[in-house]
This record gives sequence, structure tokens and C-alpha cells, in this order.
Amino acid sequence: MGSEEEKVVVPRNFRLLEELERGEKGIGDGTVSYGMDDADDILMQSWTGTILGPHNTAYEGKIFQLKLFCGKDYPESPPTVRFQSRINMACVNPENGVVDPSRFPMLSNWRREFTMEDLLIQLKKEMMSSQNRKLAQPLEGNEEGRTDPKGLVVKCCVM
Repeated sequence: MGSEEEKVVVPRNFRLLEELERGEKGIGDGTVSYGMDDADDILMQSWTGTILGPHNTAYEGKIFQLKLFCGKDYPESPPTVRFQSRINMACVNPENGVVDPSRFPMLSNWRREFTMEDLLIQLKKEMMSSQNRKLAQPLEGNEEGRTDPKGLVVKCCVM
């Protein structure tokens, strides 16, 4: 036997089931939440996240909806993250709402131990950062279409 400690790697689906259970229980401070888009998605790829805008920022009083897509390599590779709600943040492409990994260190330095909850909490912290907290935001109640990767128009609004 070797002296190295063996590390058990939890299979993808078990990991996602753990994340689903945690998301459904609403563990945490309640300012971020997440769950599956479709209970019939056996690959558990498509998720929805919500972030409540932090106090004392330009995001306060707003609810931001996000889509998270966990590809076949998750959790070894990060999910893709896209805001459905219009938002002005340094790490978010204003045209399509995609969080740019090159501008959001958690995605560019992704580790297997990170979860979707960690990701949403970090995005909320990013909203509170000095570079984002005072950025002017799109008007509330604006309903605009945004094209998703499949070419479909997604209607969204900030509630």
C-alpha cells in the first residue's frame, strides 16, 4: 500500500443530485437559489439560478434570473452561465448576458470542489465589488428579447 491518501471522486450525477438536494432545501441566507429547469432532464444539464440584488448597490431590490448549463464534463469543467435578466456588470456580455470566464476568475480558475451555489454567491459578491456596485442598470420592467444559443428569442424582464 502506498503512503498517499486515496481521493474518492464522486461521479457527476451523484454530485448533481447533491447540488439539487441542497438547492431544493434552500440552505444558505436565501439571497441565491437554484434548481433544475426540467425534472425530466436525466442528464441534469439545464439549471436556473436566482440572485437577489445586494443592499446598498445599484442591484438592490431587483431579482436576477440566470441559466446555468452543466455539460458532460461538469464538475471538472465549469458550467456556462448566462443572465436572463438584463444586467450591467463588468464580467457579463451586455449583448447576450453570458458571464465571461476571462473577466470572472471563479470560472477561469474553476476547481472541481466549486458548486453552482458557490458560483451564484460569488456573482453576488461581484455585484458588491467597487467596479460594479454603482453601475447604472437597465430600467426596471423593460421586457426585451434575448437570443439563446439555439437561436430562439427568450423574453425576460427584471421583476
